[in-house]
Amino acid sequence: MKKLTILSFSIITLLAVACNNKSTDNGQAFSLSPEMGKAYNAGQPVSVQLHYPADIKPDSIVYQLDSVRFASAKDSSAITLKTDTMLMGSRLITAKLYKGGKSEDISTNFMLYAAKAPEELKFTVEKVYPHDTSSYTEGLLYQDGVLYESDGGLANEDAGRSSLRKVDVETGRILKKIDGDPNVFSEGISIVGDKIVQLTYRKKIGYVYDKNSFKLLSTFNNYVGVEGWGMCYDGKKLYIDDSTNRVWFLNKDNYHAIGYIDVYDNKGPMNEINELEMIDGKLYANVYMSNNILVIDPKTGAVLQRADMTSLWPLANRPADFPSDDRVLNGIAWDAQGKRLFVTGKKWPHLYQIKLEKK
Repeated sequence: MKKLTILSFSIITLLAVACNNKSTDNGQAFSLSPEMGKAYNAGQPVSVQLHYPADIKPDSIVYQLDSVRFASAKDSSAITLKTDTMLMGSRLITAKLYKGGKSEDISTNFMLYAAKAPEELKFTVEKVYPHDTSSYTEGLLYQDGVLYESDGGLANEDAGRSSLRKVDVETGRILKKIDGDPNVFSEGISIVGDKIVQLTYRKKIGYVYDKNSFKLLSTFNNYVGVEGWGMCYDGKKLYIDDSTNRVWFLNKDNYHAIGYIDVYDNKGPMNEINELEMIDGKLYANVYMSNNILVIDPKTGAVLQRADMTSLWPLANRPADFPSDDRVLNGIAWDAQGKRLFVTGKKWPHLYQIKLEKK
């Protein structure tokens, strides 16, 4: 991913829905509110109402949200749709009017954003460790007293190549390392049992390694999403992102997609979600080419909190020849037992142990 010369994708995937104005074969007009594309914040009620000519007397009207029935009516009375626990993003509403054994369908959609602006967090640096500046960090995780790191370098760039590493936290010393295919840009990693699962950027392939020996056990096709970026594991399923604001859920055994969330704050989509970590039931994410760490509700996609890490390693403190444009903050690892949070950046000389708190 993700040299500065690579174009980023900022894609909001809206459902292709029928226009919310429709005429029947005999020219009679129907419309469905809310207006297509109208934005709401979670918790705001959505008034849903089917409008049709006065001379039509329906047998019933059935309302569906994303193809699941949520209400029915006998007339054009408005239906209130609650949004408190709803998924963020584009939601499809369909009204099915039944009359005389026939039915008419009309659809609209609305956009659901987070209920409120993300709570701002502050950080405190608790300790600073060495970090190998040859690693263009794509994936970072902590387990069994060591760090595991996925390096995204290519053989023809910066005299490096992609690799998988086991690293001593205290010294930054590489304990074990294997180089990847020189033509493949490695991405996020997760540990599932005794295996390490690794994504790749655009090759649509994933690798499965033995955690202890780093022996390659198998590969799998990864056609989920636009590209392969970040990855984490919650003990039940894998989470991956793909350059957009979408986070996919994968089956931990066969790596097939089993669902997704779209990530939004209170104003709109948060694109280029990158390195991921699951911490105490919340999804933490870097945002590519930014200094932000987001805390996301993994059930809805709502951004709950945000930490601005700009002052972690200020530009003024960096060497004059350090190419900061693409060597950005990336890498979040959580020590669940020790309650330690580690962050770093691409080819940064430091790994930081930090604490996040409310301002």
